[in-house]
Amino acid sequence: MEEKAVFVGIIKREDEERKVLEYLEELRFLAETAGVDGDRNFIQRLDKPDNSTYIKSGKLQEIAQYCEDNCIQYVIFDDELTGIQQRNIEKIIKVSHVIDRTSLILEIFAQRAKTSYAKMQVELARYNYMLPRLAGMWTHLERQRGGMGTRGGMGETQIEIDRRIVKERITRLKEQLKKVDRQMATQRGNRGQMVRLSLVGYTNVGKSTLMNLLAKSDVFAENKLFATLDTTVRKVVIGNVPFLLSDTVGFIRKLPTQLIEAFKSTLDEVREADILLHVVDISHPDFEEQMATVEKTLQDIGARNKPIFVIFNKIDAYSYQEYDEFSLEPKAKENLTLDELKNSWIAKEKTPCIFISAKQKLNIEKLRNDIYKMVAEIHAGRYPFNNFLY
Repeated sequence: MEEKAVFVGIIKREDEERKVLEYLEELRFLAETAGVDGDRNFIQRLDKPDNSTYIKSGKLQEIAQYCEDNCIQYVIFDDELTGIQQRNIEKIIKVSHVIDRTSLILEIFAQRAKTSYAKMQVELARYNYMLPRLAGMWTHLERQRGGMGTRGGMGETQIEIDRRIVKERITRLKEQLKKVDRQMATQRGNRGQMVRLSLVGYTNVGKSTLMNLLAKSDVFAENKLFATLDTTVRKVVIGNVPFLLSDTVGFIRKLPTQLIEAFKSTLDEVREADILLHVVDISHPDFEEQMATVEKTLQDIGARNKPIFVIFNKIDAYSYQEYDEFSLEPKAKENLTLDELKNSWIAKEKTPCIFISAKQKLNIEKLRNDIYKMVAEIHAGRYPFNNFLY
């Protein structure tokens, strides 16, 4: 039997209902990426989350009854829950799993991690997430420990023991990761002064597909969130100019701080890049908000001031609503044709950019030429005696 999930969010006074619904759709996509089918959304209007149960008890009872009637296994909240909130919710909603967005993303990362390095990073993030929640999440720990002991016999002493165990594991993982980090830093140093470009962007915008096109490689790519966790670096030559191109983990709204911290070394490829290629899904209705999320994450990891070249991808999937010429309302973003959007964006932002389709290979040669010019300029500055190449 397929496992099913319902999704829970709140609309605060300053929130738009449309936005909250879109966030819950993204949460549904996350759940499907993790292998769980989405069933229904539950939304409540609140000034702020309830400190003890996130939403009000009446709505919790409604969700509990729906889950019982429809054999729901997962209740997933769009915001991060405290351990106390999670414990109180579980007393009312009797399902297999009550989790939040952060926990779901951590689960996806755990499923997607292939190398030992990525697995260690995800494990560290999970323990950092778990540590402040040990008291509130005790029933989860009991299940993870194989149901040892009885719930009634567990007290502060046992929680302190688990807290110490988790802290020891965190310390050990950090030490192991430091060793690998030093090896990776040495590898980056051995690359010399080669120009470095890094693909960045929201998750599922086509970075890996673009990487395969430019580097003629076989990086794993599919229509799911976080298809790539491990950073891939390839040497690329366009014309007569060599450079290094890296593809990193995609960013997402509310990317857990534990993951940013754990993947800090992986993101060194971004911090040390000469140019960031910011890939954007132009067909997504909220691509500008996704861009803002990426820019904030770049700022969080100390890479916001890098030169950025924006690559608007998926022009083949772009659609718009016909504008009523007799309407008194000005054209909205969803009424703009692709050409109008291109012109308005270029005029507004004055940012170097290009519009392509990696899937259909549209405008790829123009992209190669643009990259060639950028890389050649940096290359000429580093190797002035080789300027005859250009």
